[in-house]
Amino acid sequence: MARIIDGEAQNMIGDIVRKYRKAAKMSQQELSVKLELLGVYVCRGSISRIEDKSRTVTDIELYALAKVLSIPWDELSPNAMFLDN
Repeated sequence: MARIIDGEAQNMIGDIVRKYRKAAKMSQQELSVKLELLGVYVCRGSISRIEDKSRTVTDIELYALAKVLSIPWDELSPNAMFLDN
């Protein structure tokens, strides 16, 4: 599969997911369970890999993450990451 971004990172939102998950005082396991309740299976290990940027994220997962974390989905945009700096 062709890589779109250079370097080792497989996604650009891992830090953002971690930030909002921790702000919600939610464990990785709790986030995984809430995603599963929406019909989006992402195990706890995959949450960890998303947060450390070693796993890609699908658009469906992005939507579900935003819903579970109670944030607008565009908060998971890499642009949001640059606006915070």
